[in-house]
Parts: sequence; C-alpha cells; structure tokens
Amino acid sequence: MARLWRKVRRPPRTGAQVVVVGMGFAGLATVRGLSRARMRVTLVDRNIYSTFQPLLYQVATGGLNPSDVAYPLRGFAHKYGARFLHGELDGIDAAAQKVTLASGEKLSYDYLVLATGVAAAYYGVTGADKHSYALYTRHDAVALRDTIMAGLERLSGAGRGSEASITVVGGGATGVELAGTLAELRNIALATAFPDIDRSRVHIRLVEQAPALLTPYVPALREYARRQLLARGIEVRLNTTISEITEDEVVFSDGERVHSDVTVWAAGITGPEAVRNWGLPLGRGGRIEVGPDLRVHGHDRIFAIGDIALTDDRPLPQLAQPALQMGRFAAQQIARLEARQPTARFEYHDKGIMATIGRRSAVVQLPYHVRIRGTLAWFAWLGLHLVTLLGNRNRLTTLINLSYRYLSWGHGGSVIVDGDPPSG
Repeated sequence: MARLWRKVRRPPRTGAQVVVVGMGFAGLATVRGLSRARMRVTLVDRNIYSTFQPLLYQVATGGLNPSDVAYPLRGFAHKYGARFLHGELDGIDAAAQKVTLASGEKLSYDYLVLATGVAAAYYGVTGADKHSYALYTRHDAVALRDTIMAGLERLSGAGRGSEASITVVGGGATGVELAGTLAELRNIALATAFPDIDRSRVHIRLVEQAPALLTPYVPALREYARRQLLARGIEVRLNTTISEITEDEVVFSDGERVHSDVTVWAAGITGPEAVRNWGLPLGRGGRIEVGPDLRVHGHDRIFAIGDIALTDDRPLPQLAQPALQMGRFAAQQIARLEARQPTARFEYHDKGIMATIGRRSAVVQLPYHVRIRGTLAWFAWLGLHLVTLLGNRNRLTTLINLSYRYLSWGHGGSVIVDGDPPSG
C-alpha cells in the first residue's frame, strides 16, 4: 500500500531551452502547448500572477476583488513542469541567444517567445497620458476603482447639489463595458452605498471618434449597444475627436470643453516603450513584425505572439481567442523546428466575439451569421468568462461576486472595495 503514496517523478527535461516572456493569454497557451515536450521552459513576467483582462472593468467598478482576476504564476509553472522567474525583460542579444532582465540576470535560450502585451496608445492627444486612466493591468483597475470611490465619498459629503462627471474615451468592447457598468453603479448601487448623492447629478459620457460603437460587429448589434447605453442614461458622442485632456476637462477638436472629474482612456494600443530597445523590427503602433509562422522578421528563433505581434496578413483583433491560438501555434512550431520539420502558416479561426453592456444586456457575434443580443447573449457572456478563468477558486469567487452584484445591488447590496481609497 505504501507504494501508492510514492511521489511520481517527472522525467528530467533535457531538450531545448524555451524562454516565454509575458503570461497573458498567449504566454499561458504557449506554456501549456509545450508541457508534453521534453523541453526546459522558463516563464518570465513582471508580476507574480497572470491577470484575466476581460474582467478588469468589473474590478474598476467594485464588482470583483482584484484577486478574482489574478492567478499565481508559480503554481501554474509547477503544474506544467516549467520554471518561473519574477522579472522584466530589459534586452535581447539575438546573436548570442540570451536575454537580460532588469535585475541584470541573463538567460540563455534556444527559442524565445515574446508575449509581453501592449500599452495604451494616446495618438498625440495632449495630456492624455498624464490625466487619464488606462485599463490594461490589475494595478490600473485598482487605481481607477479607488479614484472613483474616493470621488463618490467626496461627492456624498458635498451635499445633493454637487455634480460629478466621468468620461470614457473609446467605443470598443472595453469602453462600452466600462460605461455600461458605471451606469449600473450610478443607477442601482448609489441609492444604498451613497444615499446622500443625487444620482441625476452623476454624468457618464462615452466618446468615440468613429461613426459607430463596437466597429467589428454588424450594424444591428452596434445600434443595439448604442440604444442600450442611452437607455441607461449615458451620453454617447460619436464622430468626436479629442484634442486635449486636462485634470478636470476634456477638450474636443471643435474647441468645446466639458468637465470631467475622471477620464478613462480605452481608445487604442501600442507596443510598450521598452520594446524599442530590443533591436527587433517594429511596425505600426510600435508592435513587433512577424512572418506567417509568427517568427520575428530576421530572427529564426524568436516568436512574437498576442497583441504585441503585428502580422503580415490582415490585422488580428486584440482579443483572447487570437492570443490563445497564437500561443498554441507557437508551441507547435517550436516542436516542429526541434523535429527538423518546416514551420506552418498561422491561420486564425474566428470563434466569435462578444461584449456586455450591463445586466441582461450583451451582444454576441458568431460565425455563420449567428447574432444574439439581450438576456441570452448576457448569459452566454457570463458563462464563457467563468469557464475561461484560471483556477477553480477564481471561478467560484467570481461567480459569487458577480451574482452578488447583479442580484443584490437593487436590494441594498453595496460595492466591493479593498483597502482605503486615496484621500487626495
């Protein structure tokens, strides 16, 4: 019987050394894809956790705890027979096949996979980088949440005649989902969480320079999203460009100035500034140029995947599915190269897109002209996000907290706040 409890020993990994930098959807999928190979895999990330980005707006509006969207990377690495290093990529020596971390540590590689993600692109708008909040990291979401809650506290103490305004820039999925949830926070939760605030004096606007919201969707779903936001009391401005953002104003290109206590930038992406120091070919938006097999142009042993990769073919949407597929594909190509086989061409298989506007309101666009909106689409959105979260604990706590948000807000439920909001 004692033999039943004997620890199972994994065979030693003696194959190629693969370094994967960045543990978003793409990086995680790469590590999973390499797990059955006899390769030595090292994960490198600036955080000790992986962030589930699609639900960051729920953290920013007090619906989820930050821990609900974070999964520890050391446990993930152990599960898949890899090694984890907490660090940030500083430089790449492609000739020597080495990377240098910000700590000064050097790592050798046979194959390097870059899945570092992207940052907000401000397109030259004056003050946007200083006076607006991005929503790409867990830290971004916590900072935005604390600022919103601190602002509501101040508004509550200022009396019912005071006003507040929040501006969301960008009419893509992130902007629409954040604006819709902010409206629910105002319309439903304020009555119990901040009873001294007159909700009619809390203004939310969504600004988009294109003529429609959710441009990847068909016109009927775009219009449905716009109508749903309007019904929730959100001011929607289309065909509107911004020239400047100050501490308390948004200035439009036609010279109009509107008050904005909090401005959130969800209007575009670019490669992080550090990428420019890596000596790799960069294309539009500071992203790394890759060939059909996702190898970086001119570098046979370096792959770039996920949002940081700029493909030669049609641009891919900045969503989870393309990143997951690219990660799995990169792992397959490394295995092919080790087997002395030629690489294949990456083909993205569109499995559909979805966005939520609020409780019982979402849009789903699937292949073969399947279009869903309303309550059914909302349940589909909720189910998919629960399934794709990493870890059973995260799934359970997210289910509990989202159920609390959507079922209790109208019956005295309050918002989730960890720690103390900033006093300034």
